[in-house]
Amino acid sequence: MSGMDTEQRIATRIKQGLLGRWYVVAKSGDVRSRKPCRVRALSRELVLWRGSDGQVRCVEDRCPHRGARLSRGAVVGDDISCRYHGVTVNGDGKVVDVPAIANCPLQGRKAVTSYAVREVSDGIFAYFPSAQYPEPRELELPHELTSDEYATFLCSAPWSCNYHYVLDNLVDPMHGIYLHADTFTLGEGIKQDTVRLQETPQGFIANRVGQQGVNLDWVEAVVHGSMIYNRVIIPYPAAGGPGGPMIVIPCVTPVDESSCRLFFWRTRKVSGLEREVWRFVFRALFESRHWYVLEQDRDILVSLPPDARAHEHLYQHDIGVSRIRRLIERHAKEQIELEDQAATLAKSGTARG
Repeated sequence: MSGMDTEQRIATRIKQGLLGRWYVVAKSGDVRSRKPCRVRALSRELVLWRGSDGQVRCVEDRCPHRGARLSRGAVVGDDISCRYHGVTVNGDGKVVDVPAIANCPLQGRKAVTSYAVREVSDGIFAYFPSAQYPEPRELELPHELTSDEYATFLCSAPWSCNYHYVLDNLVDPMHGIYLHADTFTLGEGIKQDTVRLQETPQGFIANRVGQQGVNLDWVEAVVHGSMIYNRVIIPYPAAGGPGGPMIVIPCVTPVDESSCRLFFWRTRKVSGLEREVWRFVFRALFESRHWYVLEQDRDILVSLPPDARAHEHLYQHDIGVSRIRRLIERHAKEQIELEDQAATLAKSGTARG
């Protein structure tokens, strides 16, 4: 392929989402017993369902017979049956029954793409393979989601913008004092500062130099592991109840090039009676305030034009934004190069054969 073709493919991969990673595709409550759940992620149509054993399965939302949506069908035991002609597929994408005809050659074939699934901390993760990582990698979760020392709440919202706008926003610690100045936790602090970048094995940390523990002063981006997520520390005043700062773990799943779905765990390190007090206070008082903050972000990001980056003039505060863009671009370029190498090897093998 020409250099221009390669550049276009890299740009498309960046817009649609990196492969070889786990993405949150639904909340546990979205996939109810015996009811298919249709989702879209990384520009792919998927269907999720729970088998009779309670485990979640995920395959492409396409019946191998005539292409009808399996999400319009029914769960039968551990499998899913198409409403159109009853063709039944299991969680591995294999056709297990074609009831309309005996001895159908379609039966027994793996005819639709399946996706590995993990259900953890109220989230359902699906794995999207790459040339480098065709088999599911270990799901490297933030420790806040696996430790009993933290109380967690998973929230989710669809946003009508490319997921990159959300990633940029999450590594910009200076926007808090401006965009969220009228909120409970982010209304204090100085409005002029510089931002420092610290590289980590999994990505980087962007934090303000002139203040800490006051506003949205410290954010982490994890890019190099088996999933992409952020860690944001939100300081809480004494009136905020027991525990230390609020830690938000956002994961952004690309839906397509113009929309995404934001999943974010709100966590706090509390245990015993304080844990129960915090959960009650959060649900009763603070949850609506956090949605208000998120709505401020959403309102700004969905109003950005698709070509906003072409007209930017970045300055010092944007070092985190520049860094995450370079990292995503580097991973996308590596993926396209490996795919081309694999295609070349396959072609030469076919020629020799």
